[in-house]
Amino acid sequence: MFGGFALLDSVSFLINKRDRVGLTGKNGAGKSTLLKIIAGEQEPSLGSVSRPAGLKIGYLPQVKVYAEGRSVREEAATAFAGIQALRAEIERLQQELAEREDYESEAYMTLIERLNHQTDQLQLSGGDDMEGEIEVILKGLGFRREDLNRPCEEFSGGWRMRVELAKILLARPDLFLLDEPTNHLDIESITWLESFLQGYPGAVLLVSHDRAFLDNITTRTVEISLGKIYDYRVPYSRFVALRAERVEQQRRAYENQQKQIKETEDFIERFRYKATKAVQVQSRIKQLDKLERLEVEEEDARHVRVRFQPAARSGEMVVSGRGITKAYGDHVVLREVDLEILRGEKVAFVGRNGEGKTTLVRVITGELPHEGELKTGHNVRVGYFAQNQADLLDPSLTVLETVDRVATGEIRKKIRDILGAFLFPGDDVEKRVKVLSGGERSRLAMVKLLLEPYNVLLLDEPTNHLDLRTKDILKEALRSFEGTVIVVSHDRDFLAGLVDKVYEFSGGGIKEYLGGVARFLEAKKVECFREYERRHPATRASREEEVEARDFEERKQLNREIKRAGSRIEKLEAEIATLEARIGEIERSLAGGDAGEELLGRHETATARLQRCMEEWTGEHEALDKLTKKI
Repeated sequence: MFGGFALLDSVSFLINKRDRVGLTGKNGAGKSTLLKIIAGEQEPSLGSVSRPAGLKIGYLPQVKVYAEGRSVREEAATAFAGIQALRAEIERLQQELAEREDYESEAYMTLIERLNHQTDQLQLSGGDDMEGEIEVILKGLGFRREDLNRPCEEFSGGWRMRVELAKILLARPDLFLLDEPTNHLDIESITWLESFLQGYPGAVLLVSHDRAFLDNITTRTVEISLGKIYDYRVPYSRFVALRAERVEQQRRAYENQQKQIKETEDFIERFRYKATKAVQVQSRIKQLDKLERLEVEEEDARHVRVRFQPAARSGEMVVSGRGITKAYGDHVVLREVDLEILRGEKVAFVGRNGEGKTTLVRVITGELPHEGELKTGHNVRVGYFAQNQADLLDPSLTVLETVDRVATGEIRKKIRDILGAFLFPGDDVEKRVKVLSGGERSRLAMVKLLLEPYNVLLLDEPTNHLDLRTKDILKEALRSFEGTVIVVSHDRDFLAGLVDKVYEFSGGGIKEYLGGVARFLEAKKVECFREYERRHPATRASREEEVEARDFEERKQLNREIKRAGSRIEKLEAEIATLEARIGEIERSLAGGDAGEELLGRHETATARLQRCMEEWTGEHEALDKLTKKI
């Protein structure tokens, strides 16, 4: 309950061990709230959440408060806090064993069993190769090896959110709760995350605006609508069709009920004061009181049509570049790049993270100095949406004031409708910018861009923080925009049907493909971006990383077995050394004339134990030799 409003009303559903669930619904329907309740970060007003004992949950919220003072590698390693505690326990047990002499006692054997159990738990937890796992996960999410030792504070919020995602993946929970995990990922990283989650043995419950991501991962879709749950055992695309059928059935039932209600109310009004009809009137009144009123969720966003403001026509040539080169120190991002973008073209910049897409956008806007020649055409007026655009908003203004200051003409009458379409309904428009989340500020910056007259739009990841309906609204507005659009996006569904030219960034250069995303993929002889990323890695370094990722599981298993054998050998050697020292002490006592029965018994017990340890030690060494030959 929020005030008198029931965000979720008697919601019940079950998540099974291997479920892949997409959670969907209108903005404000309660998706993030439900994730928080399941994660245990928020309590329901009524009802309860049942979790098996020992259930491990990995929760990634949309907004996160970041820790300070650690490198990327060190922050990721905090995911292994439990493993570190396990190692400390093993060291304590080994020390206790070294100090004991009751080798045949029940307590001594219990201690050994406990040590073996904890050692096995360490091996099963993957703690034998933490550094290797950390590197594979971080590189899969887009970090370069040289980034891993940099302080987290040097990275943007989007990159730090990737570190948080890495920590959750490394922790290997039983249940992933992921709230918009692709917001700050490029196509390559999304593809890697898809593969990781597809093969993961636990359960996944996620919220995402990326249709392709949902379809590639989920096999079940749960919709929250008007506080209720609708559970579909199908991926998102199939859900859309089934939902349309359900909504249509609900609408017909609602209309029939409204007709019946009106007829009943008309009867009551007509005969309310006729004594001969008093019984029937009271009966109808009771009927209405008991009636469970049907509701149908209004699709307001579907009816909103947003258009960018008209601007003066630019020249035919909008952007022309020859020999553009940009380097950061010794690292060359763009090398001798040529490009030409004409009036009215809608262009996509695609390629792996770090290949220079955003750098070229910033060169075009004049933010970055560069080598080579770049010209913008006559009367070009550029509107730029950067990933940090939200930081430029005035924090003292309200949402409504922010857009009201740039809106002119007839569009002023539609400001509230547009804000509602971009997820600022009702009284939300009176919020101050300073209290908005990062996602809300980003959406507000996009609305502001909509309301200003530009003839060229440069958009860097514009769909982050937009839900599926709002993304469709923006896409339709861009399709009808008469000016020029240059868009950097990892969102495959968003680009499809929008752009008519693709520039592929790879190895410091760019290559032009005429036609949309489908034509680009056809030219690359692939069916989807995932296959493209797999077949067309950008650099030799990335190819090596892909091979490393494929071989990692095999190497990790072999290393685990080697370390397990080595650990057993170390434990045996420690016990052998202790036994030999004890036997030496006993034999010196015996040589000094102290030949009591108790001393002889201790000598016999320790010698027998030493013999067994030596046999085990020999067997472990033979097993270790076989394993090391496989490397």
